[in-house]
Amino acid sequence: MPTRPVRVAVWSTGGIGSIAIRAIDRRPDLELVGVWVHTPEKVGRDAGELAGGDPIGVTATNDVDAILADGVDCVVYAAQGPEQDAGSVPDYVRLLAAGVNVVTTSSWALLYPPTYEPGWRAQLEAAAAEGGASLYASGIEPGFAADQLPILLTTMSNTIRSIRSSEIAMYDTYPVTFMMMDMMGFGKPLDYEPMLALPGALVSAWGPGINLTASALGVELDEIREEFDRVVTDRTLEVACGTIEAGTCGALRTQAIGVVDGRDAIVIEHVNRMAADLAPDWPTSERDGLYRITIEGDPDIVCEMAAGDPRHASPGAMVATAMRVVNAVPYVVDAPSGLLT
Repeated sequence: MPTRPVRVAVWSTGGIGSIAIRAIDRRPDLELVGVWVHTPEKVGRDAGELAGGDPIGVTATNDVDAILADGVDCVVYAAQGPEQDAGSVPDYVRLLAAGVNVVTTSSWALLYPPTYEPGWRAQLEAAAAEGGASLYASGIEPGFAADQLPILLTTMSNTIRSIRSSEIAMYDTYPVTFMMMDMMGFGKPLDYEPMLALPGALVSAWGPGINLTASALGVELDEIREEFDRVVTDRTLEVACGTIEAGTCGALRTQAIGVVDGRDAIVIEHVNRMAADLAPDWPTSERDGLYRITIEGDPDIVCEMAAGDPRHASPGAMVATAMRVVNAVPYVVDAPSGLLT
């Protein structure tokens, strides 16, 4: 581990970035030396205030060269937008080639680098080799609850027939409008095709976790199937990301299904609602933000994990997502260069 504080910059001041700023500022082993922002109105403002706290003496900038000039060891990358990885990869390449390590919550597919888009992976590997830096992607899910946690649980197994990892969560307190509406389709009519419903989108998002699990267990996947289901709300809902009009999508269920030897073997399922009474026939829980892992085999194993307020878990889940990468910073800085998993 480094003997001096690790010099860290945060990329964006949205929900995850703001949590990261506050966490880094309070830790003696990490030193916040820069914050990058996209919005011109945020440039020149104190990063602590942008993160919803008191001033901390770090000024936000949209100048990447200024960030790099501060001798940054690692960037906590938390930007979100319609381009997703197409917008993030050039940033990763620039940072890695400059010798700056990156931890990110923005690129789910990098959870398992071997299945990442080959052209982008080649760029990242070349940049990491050039700069002697490394990149690590994580979060609460993907990044832990439906992949690393099930893998850990299988160390108690003699035989395994199937693994199902389910997120059962309310999204009414999740404030990111682009993610909720454009990406997932909440508040949209059912003839609207959100990004998550496009062929290959579920495989892109949760296929890496399925592939990571399959690799850990030493099995080969026949394929990964996708299932995408929606239910409309019968009333207008006012939620953190905006207004969900009656007759538009109020609940969403997605399943990425890893098939092994012709059977559904590794399943990552998400059941998300904007009101607790919607889609009552789908999996439910007595609290918000539940992750339920069910392993059928010898022995059968059921594990339930939750983070945050039992009534409104999204804020706690966002903290957990941010901390998955913030807590990883010293280890990523100390790791060999390359794409980490």
